Amino acid sequence: MAQIDDLLKQYLDYLEIEKNRSPKTRVNYEHYLSSFFRQQKISKPSQITESVVREFRITLARTPGRDGAMLKKITQNYYVIAIRSFLKYLAKHDYDVLAADKIELPKIAQRQIQIPEYRDFERLLAAPEGDGLRALRDRAILETLFSTGLRVSELCGLKRYIDFSRGEFTVRGKGEKLRVVFLSDSCREILKRYLDKRGDAQEWLFVGLSKPSLKSKKPPRVLGVISPRSVQQLVNFYARKAGIAEHITPHKLRHLFATDLLVNGADLRSVQEMLGHSNIATTQIYTHLTNKQLGEVHKAFHGRRR
Repeated sequence: MAQIDDLLKQYLDYLEIEKNRSPKTRVNYEHYLSSFFRQQKISKPSQITESVVREFRITLARTPGRDGAMLKKITQNYYVIAIRSFLKYLAKHDYDVLAADKIELPKIAQRQIQIPEYRDFERLLAAPEGDGLRALRDRAILETLFSTGLRVSELCGLKRYIDFSRGEFTVRGKGEKLRVVFLSDSCREILKRYLDKRGDAQEWLFVGLSKPSLKSKKPPRVLGVISPRSVQQLVNFYARKAGIAEHITPHKLRHLFATDLLVNGADLRSVQEMLGHSNIATTQIYTHLTNKQLGEVHKAFHGRRR
């Protein structure tokens, strides 16, 4: 009988190579499963029983983390998902183990999403002023985030030699999945102006720039590909400059992209495709913010006796 450590390594290799999961996913799953095996003193697959899993879940729910706070329900869920996935892998490879579907996932309260007001977003877009390289780059980043709904990591990985005149291009997202994203006319225009201003040979679409000097009037130097952290700082800087009280992040612009489509009548499946969500349930978190039909029903039928 194979020992649990050997099976865990085989499973993690399977995740990384055959399922094409990211190295970060491998690290997380190794942490979740190793914690489970260590806590419950599991040395072989047959020791994973319903009662053992239940015991572990009780421990998770009652043990505070390093900061003294209890683990969030969604974090507890990650451990359970990893255990179920591991059991499915073992069953697929003909090990006699507990059926994964006997371990139920608890219901998690629906996540509350904070969406920036559209008028705030218009002020954000107008915040980078001037026709210098930095201002054009920053406006191009903001326009591209909103026009495409890209994740910040996907934005930073774009190459400059994409044919933007077509108004669409293919991006490789999570899990190496390909999807098509689209550019608005205003986004294409600012991208062209930004690229025309560039005098370097860097392959990246969005690049880091040297800090401005008060003494020198020379244009900033191109430093290489821009980092996700720099994009986050850039968005936050212009949000404060535009007088927006709410903390704005690149991911909130992705939320705004999705809700803008849905409010204007796009169907959920199309929005799922444009966001690159594997599961439509992930996209459904936006529907409570955008259900125009419910509003129309309320307007048509509420308070008619008055």
